Amino acid sequence: MHSIEKNLAQIRLQIEQAASEYNRDSHNISLLAVSKKKLPADLRSAYSCGQRDFGENFLQEAQAKMRDLPDLDIIWHFIGPVQSNKTRALAESFDWVHCVDRLKIARRLSDQRPESMPPLNICIQVNIDLETSKSGVAPDGIVAIAEAICNLPKIRLRGLMAIPAQQSRFELQREPFAKLRQALHDLQQRGLDCDTLSMGMSHDMRAAIAEGSTLVRIGTAIFGERL
Repeated sequence: MHSIEKNLAQIRLQIEQAASEYNRDSHNISLLAVSKKKLPADLRSAYSCGQRDFGENFLQEAQAKMRDLPDLDIIWHFIGPVQSNKTRALAESFDWVHCVDRLKIARRLSDQRPESMPPLNICIQVNIDLETSKSGVAPDGIVAIAEAICNLPKIRLRGLMAIPAQQSRFELQREPFAKLRQALHDLQQRGLDCDTLSMGMSHDMRAAIAEGSTLVRIGTAIFGERL
């Protein structure tokens, strides 16, 4: 069995096991293959194993892959920092943008999304642990930016994403994910049509699933070490 095929099968099994352990339906948990710094051939291999969602951090690299893989109906996710001068290309090329942390960025994505394309799915990046080294909306600012984004055309607010501080203990890993889950619940209680918690990577995927993640972002465990 090809290594990517084997790795994907293992990750999917882990998702199913964690879902079963925490009374989740594994069909409600999507796997996002983080493919930055991977060759188009690697994406094609993963696609042949049924993988459809791919996450890219660098715009130019992603655009090159899109040109190389036009025959594949990939769902492209941008999961890197969003700069103002990149919003037009993101709005014109991607299906999802995960790291929106300013209303200005959301407005630009909305204004620049082509009329011929469906609404762009976006997630608000939350600095759930208030780390000075990370971008993201502070937890107490989520409601204000979410309500403003929901009034913009041509984009759809899907939910929240976060990259918590790394913790080795399982229970400590769960705590920030629980906060993000509650934040999404609060938005839903306010009538916002949000359904996504983009949280969990290789080292904390089980904790994220335990706290309601609907999308886990896995890279090295699928493709191996980056170049």
